[in-house]
Amino acid sequence: MPSDFRPLLWLLKLGAIVNVYLITSVLGLAVFDLHVVVPALILLGVSAFRCLFPNRYLDNIVFHDSPASSIFLTRLLATFSEVAYIYQFSYVIRVLNAESIDWVNALSWWMVAQVVISQAFVWSAILTKRLNLYFYEELGWLIIFAANTAASAFLYTVLDAAGPGLGLLLLNLVFGAFYLPWQVLHLRSLLAEAHAEPLPGSAPCHWRQGLRDAIHERNRRTDAKAWGGLIGLTWMVAYWVSLIPLWVHHIACVVSDRSS
Repeated sequence: MPSDFRPLLWLLKLGAIVNVYLITSVLGLAVFDLHVVVPALILLGVSAFRCLFPNRYLDNIVFHDSPASSIFLTRLLATFSEVAYIYQFSYVIRVLNAESIDWVNALSWWMVAQVVISQAFVWSAILTKRLNLYFYEELGWLIIFAANTAASAFLYTVLDAAGPGLGLLLLNLVFGAFYLPWQVLHLRSLLAEAHAEPLPGSAPCHWRQGLRDAIHERNRRTDAKAWGGLIGLTWMVAYWVSLIPLWVHHIACVVSDRSS
């Protein structure tokens, strides 16, 4: 792994083109199911922006020293996109839950509730600079996709025939099989960072100071450590360019087609 991510961060900008292409594809659908199309457009638009102005909340790391790289601005946009795409995923569970099994629907709505809880943790972490709060935010994501995987596993066993719906459930299961172990490793790395010696300016603070720093402070760095190393790089590419954008696009197309 390179010690300097500068070339990789420049290459990341190509992800904006990928996201714009996916946006035009979604807008070109003959039939819209707004429950999946609107979340997809929000996620894809925010992902394109993050490819152009990448940053990392820990220590206010940015690639470009620009107001567009503001941690506050990025987190504000990400709050809407994360709630939106988890709502999309939860909606898929309810659509495929043809028998309206109560505990399956309850798990799908818990996914939405949990992502809102995770937003509270990440905002608290940013505003107070208490790194342990990032751990609880990411623990929430583990819970979200554990619920998504459990509901999908059950529906996969009871769905009668093969088809697009079965394919969506299979995607959930494959993702869960890889993501859940990866997230455990991610949580371990966050714990290690939280217990490490804080850098100057990153010690816990009052929320007003944290807010000012989130809006104005930008530490321009390109070294691999500042961006979370291999785990950080994998997360950026999967979340902003490849896995999640392609997934929400696929859901928008499949579910909208089922509604026609």
